[in-house]
Amino acid sequence: MTAARAEHPVLWLGAAAALGAYAAFLALVPQTLAVPAAIAPVVVLIAWWTLARPSRWVMAFLLCALLLPPLPIALGNTGPHPALIFAALGLFAGVLRMPEWKVRPDALTSALMAYFLILTASLAPAAWNSGVTIAAASLARVLLLGVSLYVFFYTAYGPSAAEKRDDFPQARILFWCGTISALFACLDFYFQFPAPAGFGPQFVWLSSGVYRRAQGVFYEASTLGNLCAFFLTMIAVAMVRPKRETGLPRWSLLAGGAVFSAALIFSYSRASVFNLVIALATLLYLRQPRGRRRRTAAVALTSIFAGAAVAYFSFPRFFEAYLWRWRGSAEYLLESPARILSGRWENWSVLGQYMSHHPLTALVGVGYKTLPYSNVLGRPVVADNMYLSLLVETGVAGVTALLWLNWSILRAAYRAARRPGAVTSFHGTWIFCFWMGQVVQMASGDLLTYWRVLPLYLWVLAVAVRESA
Repeated sequence: MTAARAEHPVLWLGAAAALGAYAAFLALVPQTLAVPAAIAPVVVLIAWWTLARPSRWVMAFLLCALLLPPLPIALGNTGPHPALIFAALGLFAGVLRMPEWKVRPDALTSALMAYFLILTASLAPAAWNSGVTIAAASLARVLLLGVSLYVFFYTAYGPSAAEKRDDFPQARILFWCGTISALFACLDFYFQFPAPAGFGPQFVWLSSGVYRRAQGVFYEASTLGNLCAFFLTMIAVAMVRPKRETGLPRWSLLAGGAVFSAALIFSYSRASVFNLVIALATLLYLRQPRGRRRRTAAVALTSIFAGAAVAYFSFPRFFEAYLWRWRGSAEYLLESPARILSGRWENWSVLGQYMSHHPLTALVGVGYKTLPYSNVLGRPVVADNMYLSLLVETGVAGVTALLWLNWSILRAAYRAARRPGAVTSFHGTWIFCFWMGQVVQMASGDLLTYWRVLPLYLWVLAVAVRESA
């Protein structure tokens, strides 16, 4: 350090002078401006560090979305989230590096843009049927979806695509951060920490009391369950591949699997379990060697049993209620399916009756994301079915665009999974297996509104598509 100061005396003297001048400036500014003036250099340094490399804002955004809760500010359902700061920096980075964009028009990019444009166009009937205020909230949700799409395009075809790097370390970082987030969700459920901001009213009634379902840093438990299924699929894919390709030791995969399985149980989400089952079945179907198939099945069962053991020994009454819930679902599956759909059947009936009395709604819809917040149907209705809600809100064009989008994602992911490259094949297999489960789970939830985790899913897809291109 002494030698460095001796070699660059002007630089160090200038830095010391600047620091002294800044301290004097803080002493002279009014007290109301002291805090903004003090944090301004930190903000500038963070922005400079983020924009110095093309892909830094993407990872910073994903890590913030995984690890940080929303700010406790009364704005929207949950309040603003710190990750949106890096999204704004990413938009600025894309404008600065505009010549480096090389978007390739194909079925996937066309489907993504078509879906986004149809949702944007549905804001007009939203304003007409529900008013400007609800339409503005729908616009905010469309823009949040646009953040996820921007992450995909920036990673696959933007400046980040030209940056030479190894994507496996980034996948490992995301895996560990996801594990930390799931572990906090387990602790959150066990100790019932106060929610940091708004949260979905999802509870479990036991003889010992009423407990909020595990949600971690997310708005609702369904988002946590969906994220756990995503990373459990990654663990299964990593276990059937050579260790050198992922760099994750087997013990870390088993430990992460136990944490994600326990968080999935504590989230009380049955649809996410079905998602995971379909993803694992798809992985077994992808012509894996017999030995790898057995390894996949063994690891999946080990992780699930480990997570179940954690749930049982930490909260036996809840685990018993969880098993009874699955038993009841199996008993009433054929006799009374409405009893296992948690109120969805009644809402679906209301939507079906509305469509039968207003057939023209199928042409333009009533406006994107207006059903849960307006009285267009006489009362607010939560569809919990992405296909049905899009049909009512955006018409035939919207649900057709969704089907086209799902097909394009599966097609691009499958092609990447069959490529010889390790990075391409790993990420392609990961997102293909998981999205097969997503297609089914969309019948019980509006998954593309989970803007905190959707950018992560599309990032994996973008890496697979970029490398295969």
